[in-house]
Amino acid sequence: MTAGIGIPICIQCGTHSNPCRCKVIGPTVGFLAFAAAAVVEWPIGAVVYIFRHMKGRRIMAHPATVVYPRVTRAIPI
Repeated sequence: MTAGIGIPICIQCGTHSNPCRCKVIGPTVGFLAFAAAAVVEWPIGAVVYIFRHMKGRRIMAHPATVVYPRVTRAIPI
């Protein structure tokens, strides 16, 4: 039995942005962009949180509230 690291694939069905009503590439690339942004922004947000709570929370929430939705909406398939 072997275990490998797979590429995350995200599927979003029920959208109106394309005729098939399913998106695969947009959510998958959005997730990868989310993960890359989170690796950078979460440690910075944690340090800022020590001094400025609300600013630190906004920094840590940025990948989920801004990066993922923008990338997912930008790619219609």
